[in-house]
This record gives sequence, structure tokens and C-alpha cells, in this order.
Amino acid sequence: MKSPDERSKERAAAPGVTRREFLEIAGGASLLASLPGYAGAKEVKGEIPRRRLGHTGEKVSAIGIGGFHIGIKKISDDDAVRIVRTAIDNGINFLDNCWDYNGGESEVRMGKALLDAYRQRAFLMTKIDGRDKKTAARQIDESLGRLQTDHLDLLQFHEVIRMDDPERIFAPGGGMEAALEAKKAGKIRFIGFTGHKSPEIHLHMLETAARHHFHFDAVQMPLNVMDAHFDSFGKKVLPVLVKNHIGVLGMKPMGAGVILESNAATPVECLRYALNLPTSVVITGCDSLEVLNQALDTARKFRPMSAGEVEAILAKTAPLAQDGKFELYKTTHHFDGTVQNPQWLG
Repeated sequence: MKSPDERSKERAAAPGVTRREFLEIAGGASLLASLPGYAGAKEVKGEIPRRRLGHTGEKVSAIGIGGFHIGIKKISDDDAVRIVRTAIDNGINFLDNCWDYNGGESEVRMGKALLDAYRQRAFLMTKIDGRDKKTAARQIDESLGRLQTDHLDLLQFHEVIRMDDPERIFAPGGGMEAALEAKKAGKIRFIGFTGHKSPEIHLHMLETAARHHFHFDAVQMPLNVMDAHFDSFGKKVLPVLVKNHIGVLGMKPMGAGVILESNAATPVECLRYALNLPTSVVITGCDSLEVLNQALDTARKFRPMSAGEVEAILAKTAPLAQDGKFELYKTTHHFDGTVQNPQWLG
């Protein structure tokens, strides 16, 4: 059996996606409209576009609400509830969260927002950190309790950022056993994973799943104007997901705000670029109604970008992106919650 390092070297030596192919993925309107993960904005003109979530048959809003920001201290409980409900009332149905966000406060607040029939209008996703069956099962149940729901639409294994994470999750007695048992019990509908560190780790997770005859429903990863130039998920992982009809969850369209510090792209440009990729949903953090309304407006007005528009924004960001300076989640441990809290893994 080949080691992860050997597999990584093989991929590095193998031909990847060319610049022309990537521009076709990122900027070809006809390709975008034909992909199984995309339903054109014309389908719900003037409203939030809906896109197919891979092979699941579900349709989710092109923009989703990130769960982390809902639980930060500067936002009150009432404001958090107001942001989530305003999003749903305006056509957003995809809600992101995680067992470890803000010590569970993000899930607690979202649970409050989903009372009074709002749950029935939402596609609810949360993530767990547990790598072993016992820890994963406990975290699933805790998340269900905080979110005040009897089921999750999508459960994802969070922070797959180490090359041995896939083996731990799929091992006998691993977290996947808990997820499959929860699915059988009706606690979850679909299963995915997320990570932000390396495309190679994502590909290894997909390979490990295939060896265990498991097909993920969705995969979450950073997709933004800087990623296109540096250790790119968009170039290395996105084509694999599209080919295999796996739902594409784009995150960090503004690099947790760091990309905006480059002054190379505005928030709207960042959102438009991410929406232009063959994503099922682009998850963005909204810590105020003003930021939410910006996301809503961008989604409502979205039309596929031309190849020239894509080339122009990539030309602006290329000189700044080469060393990962504006993608700290790839190059530092700043965003690695499970590195700082290894006990969450079990």
C-alpha cells in the first residue's frame, strides 16, 4: 500500500487542471448552467437562486448562512435569531453550523431561530469533530439537542486537516460508524466532510471513502479568488466533485475577511466569483443585517460571469496569492480548532 506522501508525490507529478480548463470551470457560463450542481438564476428570477446538492435531489439556496458568526459575543441572542430568520424569510434555506462553534453557542442560537416552524423551511447542516464512534455519537446527540431538532439534513466531519483523519474516521469503531447508525435511526439524512488545509487531504478522504464503498453526499472547502492561485481546492478537488455528482459547499469566499485586507477584491466581487464556480452553495458569515442584505442582493442579481471578467479578477489577485498570505487557514494553525483542542477528536 502506498503511503500518503507517495500518493501526494504522484499527484504532484501528474498533469493537473490547466489554466484554460480552470477558466472554463470558473468562467464558462454554458458549462456552469449545464452542471448537475447548478440551477440557473433564471429559474427563480429576482429571488435567491436554488442549486442541486449533488446527487441528493435536494435544492439549496446558492448562498448559505455561516454558523460561526451567529454565536460570536458581539451579537446578541435576539440579533442572531433575527439574522437567521431574515435570511430564511428572504429565500435562504441552507444553514451551516458546527458542534464546536463558540462553545456550542452558535447551535443554541440557531436552535432558537428555528422554532415556530422555521425548521421546516431550512436545510440544516452541522459538523462534528469526533473521530471515534463514541465521541462522534455523543456530539451528534448534543448538536441535535442544542439545535432543538430531531434530525439534521446534513452531518459533516469537521476539519479533515490531517492526512490520517480519513483512516481514523473510517476505521472499525471510527466516527463513520456513528454517522451511519445515526442515519439509520433517522437522526441525519446526508453525510459529508469539510476541511480547509490541503486539497491533497480532501482527495485522500475521497479515496479512503471509495475504498470503503462509501459515496459522500457533500464536501465543503475554501473557494475564493486567492485559492485559484495557491494549493488550489478549485483546481484539484472541485473537478472531482463535479465529475462524481457530489454537492459542492464553498466556504471562506472572503477568507474569513483576510482577503479583503488585500484590497484586490470587494466583498461583492468575492461572492460573485465563488457563486460563479459550480457550487451547490456558497457559505458566508453574516454578523449583521447589513452584511446579510449584501449577500442577499448579490445572490438575487447573480448572473454567470464571462471568461473575461474571471480573468480580470484572477489577474488582480494572482500577485498577492502566491505564498498563501491571505489564506491563513492553509498556511497557519490560526483556524484549526481541533489542533488547539485535540480532545474534541476523542
